[in-house]
Amino acid sequence: MTAGFHTRGQPAALARVAAWVAGEWSPSSILVVGPARAGKTTLALDLAAGLLCLDADAAARPCRACAACRKVEHGNHPDLHRLAPSGPGGQVRIDQVRGLLSELALLPMEGRCRVAVVETAHRLNPDAQNALLKTLEEPPPAAVIVLCADDETLLLDTLRSRCTRLRVGPVEPRVVADLLVERGLADAARAARVARAAGGRPGVAIALAGAPEALLVRSRLARTLLDLAAAPRGRRLAAAPALLGDAVALADAADGSAEPPRPAEQPGSTDAEGPGAAPVPTVSPADRRRAAAALIAAWREVARDLAVVAAGGRAEIRDPELLEDFERVAAGLDRAGIAAFMGRLDGLGAAVEGYANPELVVDVLLLAWPLGRQAASPAA
Repeated sequence: MTAGFHTRGQPAALARVAAWVAGEWSPSSILVVGPARAGKTTLALDLAAGLLCLDADAAARPCRACAACRKVEHGNHPDLHRLAPSGPGGQVRIDQVRGLLSELALLPMEGRCRVAVVETAHRLNPDAQNALLKTLEEPPPAAVIVLCADDETLLLDTLRSRCTRLRVGPVEPRVVADLLVERGLADAARAARVARAAGGRPGVAIALAGAPEALLVRSRLARTLLDLAAAPRGRRLAAAPALLGDAVALADAADGSAEPPRPAEQPGSTDAEGPGAAPVPTVSPADRRRAAAALIAAWREVARDLAVVAAGGRAEIRDPELLEDFERVAAGLDRAGIAAFMGRLDGLGAAVEGYANPELVVDVLLLAWPLGRQAASPAA
């Protein structure tokens, strides 16, 4: 397998891509599915680079040295088209898809084909999916369309059925840590910690490595959730704004925002520690849904680590510095209750994507978060 591929830790998916490139053939429609920031777009761009590479030896593509490879690397190859969500609601809209399809209908300008990469394809709205479906049914003769989706269930069954599926999964922390060290983003010790915190997602690890404060925010968010596992109702609900504020900051860092926006302050409000505490941050209306989704994602990691510790798997948690906190809370919880809550997280996470009220979803989860034996009273 050529060293020209940038994808790490996805041997099965990368082997198929390498075979397509070496054989100078690719399916016209491909669906790459896997966790957010696990390397789906990188894999799609590896395929694009291989198909557009000018090296005479197909087995050596992508060479990363020819003019075509350099243009793919810099994002200015005329036969490579990238589509991503934009505008209110973060959707891929029908006008974007129509513009893409008109480009794909033209003959390639420099390469053997045109390649379209649709990032976050699960955000294609229904009209956009139907417009794309017509092209997948009768694809242009020299075009390859790659859809990258975190959740394929949000795509039409008819659209999925017309795509060749590639699945990517979490990458081993060791592989992610090596990547950070090779890129000079962290020393070995910090790279190992960031890789564990990223949960096997190289894209998240790269972003977190460039945002030192992100690990502190993540630890604070996890510690707050662990403390709330045994808290009464009133304190749980009062903690919601601060949790959402931390979730926005963490999401900004994970997305690679250079200067994450600071959440607005809610005048006169205080956190659960009582009078005199600092004002509780609240998110702007534009960030409400994004904050809830980010909080649910972080909560899922905490619940997962809590279940792991409850089962005796101390070495597998993502933040070893919180081991004592996890052990303290796990000792007072029922493992079946943790598992049931994780299922509820998944269901309500999908509800947020489906435009449920994000604050209501967070309140429901706070009240459902399993009570430990330490919580004697039902209300504050």
